[in-house]
Amino acid sequence: MPVQLSTEDRQMLNGRHGEAASIAMSILERMADVYGATELMDVTQAHIDGCALMSNSSLEFAERLAAGGGRVSIPTTTNMIPLDLQNWKRLGIPEEFAAKATRLAKAYTDMGCVPTWTCAPYQGYLTPRFGQQIAWGESNAIAYANSVLGARTNRYGDFLDICAAITGRVPKAGLHLKENRKGQLLLRLVDIPLKLQEDETFYVVLGYLAGNLVQDKIPVIEGLPTSATDDQLKALGAAAASSGAVALFHAIGVTPEANTLDEAFQGGTPEHVMEIRPSDLKEAWKDLSTTAEGEKLDVVILGCPHFSFAEFQQLAQAIEDGSVHSRYPACKVLVLTSQTSYGLLQRSDLMDRLIEFGVEIVLDTCMFHSPIIAPQMKVLMTNSGKCAYYAPGHLGVQVAFGNLRDCIRSAKKGAVCREESLWKEC
Repeated sequence: MPVQLSTEDRQMLNGRHGEAASIAMSILERMADVYGATELMDVTQAHIDGCALMSNSSLEFAERLAAGGGRVSIPTTTNMIPLDLQNWKRLGIPEEFAAKATRLAKAYTDMGCVPTWTCAPYQGYLTPRFGQQIAWGESNAIAYANSVLGARTNRYGDFLDICAAITGRVPKAGLHLKENRKGQLLLRLVDIPLKLQEDETFYVVLGYLAGNLVQDKIPVIEGLPTSATDDQLKALGAAAASSGAVALFHAIGVTPEANTLDEAFQGGTPEHVMEIRPSDLKEAWKDLSTTAEGEKLDVVILGCPHFSFAEFQQLAQAIEDGSVHSRYPACKVLVLTSQTSYGLLQRSDLMDRLIEFGVEIVLDTCMFHSPIIAPQMKVLMTNSGKCAYYAPGHLGVQVAFGNLRDCIRSAKKGAVCREESLWKEC
């Protein structure tokens, strides 16, 4: 059945609102057919993932829309850009690359986007509310918005996101509709030691395992601690969206659409029930590392997704722990964050401790899209499941995964050093 466009939709398609709106609506009409949607619907906010310089076409498309009079019609934030706009020279970014990245940033700001430049937009400006219909790109942000906030968005990829922002419209399909948000698979946590649940790696490993198990289905997690923090849920969703294609998860008693099992499954029953035991988590934990204990460490990467202010507080404490308060000279410590979190950091008393330790703070960007990891860096350590999953393939490095304390102990020593007793007991 053909897509039924509203009068306003058709006016945009026919060019009445300019070339950019016409291009955007033509793409949305085609994508509605792909989704199997028979009509479009309004969204009230967007987040643009297409501002990464994935190829020259990313720049060409954005500049064509801007030149064609493209303007966002709804509040729209931007994902990370391919470089730290303030400090790219210090980081050694080639000028030709920086010039293209700066042009790309300008194209999106010229269209009226708010220059947040963060992959964690839920931590700052324009955090969406429960039930709000939005069009977000960036896999971890989509998982967080749907799952933790209870907003509604599909997985909007590059270019489709800006089309939604210009028109304020998306196909009426998928996770925008309540009936498509019910749980499909039940993941039941069984006999998980309390000590393990209290460690930050638990959420990352569970997310990584869940993504592998469910792929693009909607999991319902039974047994997750109700004390889970925003950052822990962020880590879980980011890992699940990386190893799988999870856009929404429910956690009983934790996330807003899952006060009970019955609510999470909307009165239905799970397609399949999977028990997750300590041994399953232990195997997943092992999978996240590709290098051994004691290996010489070149760089620690933190902030994937971008570091929150609360994580900076934890980082400062990890630096203070023990008798050594400085990093091994040959090991770099890079923390990726947003301008929002950095602004809070500047107003705190933490900055001097981080600088004295040798922490380098990188704004606006991501190590997968900006050349901030030097070719000679061969061993990387992180507390991020997303980083651990993608780094071997994207960066050509060996990876050690551990909690934040492990990462800082290793940076002090200059070699991979993890407290493994927690996992060996599983």
